[in-house]
Amino acid sequence: MSLTLYHCADARSFRALWALEELGLPYELKLLPFPPRVLAPDYLAENPLGTIPLLVDGATRMTESAAIVQYLATREGPSALSVEPGDPAYGDWLNGLHFGEATLTFPQTLVLRYTRLEPQDRRNPQVADDYGRWFTARLKGLEPRLAANGRWYCAERFTGADISVGYALLLAETLGLDARFSLAVADYWARLQTRDGFVRAKAAQSAAPAPTWQT
Repeated sequence: MSLTLYHCADARSFRALWALEELGLPYELKLLPFPPRVLAPDYLAENPLGTIPLLVDGATRMTESAAIVQYLATREGPSALSVEPGDPAYGDWLNGLHFGEATLTFPQTLVLRYTRLEPQDRRNPQVADDYGRWFTARLKGLEPRLAANGRWYCAERFTGADISVGYALLLAETLGLDARFSLAVADYWARLQTRDGFVRAKAAQSAAPAPTWQT
């Protein structure tokens, strides 16, 4: 069964793209301009919310990036990205999948909105700074996990949880928040970028045909 991923470069959908490359799964990549709900209105026929990612796997259609990582990691049984029920690290793995999105990415979306997406007269440096500080404070929850798990989020190895958290660090770099990383987090982010799956995902989005959606 073929997989199709609707994706914007370096957006939340990068989590799904990275997971696909780590697992070596065949897929079709459909690159969209950001934000697609504004710049690619035809996409609303595929996803009425106009958000990305959208992963299509037969009759299965998924739009939540952390859930897609979990789905891909477990759809054909245990994989290198999964931690299975019964493993002592299972709860930590699930927590990491959601920590990356709900705890780390959420405050950054406010930074993105009020520094880049809103019209100039609606941008708000104070809101952006407040939520940038919020993000930095929440990174403190990452450091003890890295120290306790062989410099990974859980299970003493690279898993889907690292993809979820790693995307939040990618977004931080995009927004210029990476200067606030501690040495441990900066080292973790540097190691994540050396993963073959990460490198291939970056190359895949660079090589994808330019968006052809009607505006």
